[in-house]
Amino acid sequence: MSLYIKNISLIIFIICGFLIFLVNAIELISNYKNIKPLKNIHLSQSTSDIKDTPNTNKVEKKDLINNLSKNLKKVENKEKIIIVKKDQTFSSILDNFNIENKKKFEIINEINSFFDLKELKVNQKIFFLINNKEEVEKIILELNFNTNLVVDLKSNIKIEKKELETFSEIKSQEYLITNSLYADGIKNNIPNQILIKLIQLFSFDLDFQRDIQKNTKVSISYEKIFVKNKSEYSFGDIEYAEITIKKNTLEYFKFLTDDGFTDYFNREGKNVKKSILKTPLDGARLSSSFGLRKHPISGFNKMHKGVDFAAPIGTPVYAGGNGIIEMVGINGGYGKYIKIRHNNEYKTAYAHLNSYRKGISKGVRVNQGEVIGYVGSTGRSTGPHLHYEIIYQNKQINPLKLKLPSGKILKGEELARFEKNYKMILSNHLHNLFE
Repeated sequence: MSLYIKNISLIIFIICGFLIFLVNAIELISNYKNIKPLKNIHLSQSTSDIKDTPNTNKVEKKDLINNLSKNLKKVENKEKIIIVKKDQTFSSILDNFNIENKKKFEIINEINSFFDLKELKVNQKIFFLINNKEEVEKIILELNFNTNLVVDLKSNIKIEKKELETFSEIKSQEYLITNSLYADGIKNNIPNQILIKLIQLFSFDLDFQRDIQKNTKVSISYEKIFVKNKSEYSFGDIEYAEITIKKNTLEYFKFLTDDGFTDYFNREGKNVKKSILKTPLDGARLSSSFGLRKHPISGFNKMHKGVDFAAPIGTPVYAGGNGIIEMVGINGGYGKYIKIRHNNEYKTAYAHLNSYRKGISKGVRVNQGEVIGYVGSTGRSTGPHLHYEIIYQNKQINPLKLKLPSGKILKGEELARFEKNYKMILSNHLHNLFE
């Protein structure tokens, strides 16, 4: 009996299994039929995509060619640098390029409204940007260290002055004088522009021929200015200067006063400037002092009412103080001559000049330290030198013995601000020297 039941159960299990298989098979066939149309749809879509692809590629290819051609145009723009030579004019420079005469004169006229092209200097750089058709698209003139004049010629002529981005650092140096302040400064790599400013700064207090001794110490800080993306650099103001002669120290700090002027003061707040310069030129040798002497031409003893400084022809001569030109021209044995009337009872005179600075004429106002002329040997002279006179109440006096009044003295809040400022300058100077 039990065997019979087992057989019946096995048959039933087999039948159920077959039924389940049959149901699954039918479902699979149905699904297969449903999938076929979908497949066709995908295939048709894929075919459509394939048909559209060449058009898309054509568009992309066209864009790529256009971009490449634009970039090639940019690459083909070339830069030509012209360095101005002696006696070369801007008009003659333009003759080297594919510019019509009418356009050339338009360019020159437009530039002249911003910058006088007659003032072009030898070695001044002019940049020309030229396209692939050999047409000048842009001209750039370097007006100074950090200013360019940009002339755009792409359509109408457009001109703008462009100030270049600058940054600066403070340089500090020291050296001993064995020969002269200037010569030893050059040996110690002090820039020429800074040495000239240094001489002018101390010319109020020092006679560089008589006061400077061997082993005089010079200590100085000055500004070095850079322009972004340019290798060239320039020099700004002296920040600090000290000259030590034996136990005597002269020390000056740069300071911006309340009235907006940059000037130099000692630690007590006294201004470096005096009413009149004792030595109105750089690097000169005292060749004849004030007083009775045997005249080198006439041979007679005669009062020499000034001092003579021997210097090469063309050495710049500075105004001894602020004032107005009272006389300029030939003055007998003095040769080419300038006399300046100052704001007090003083006058100064400059004789045997080779020439006058452009713009110097009677009635012109000049500032202390401004170039007024150049050393020569005109008039009754045995060689190139400057004859310098200081006249007080219409009487010549000895410049080297003159006790000169000082300039501005700082007081109150301005003095307090200066004291804070000079301590910072001195700290930076010492740090730069000994870091």
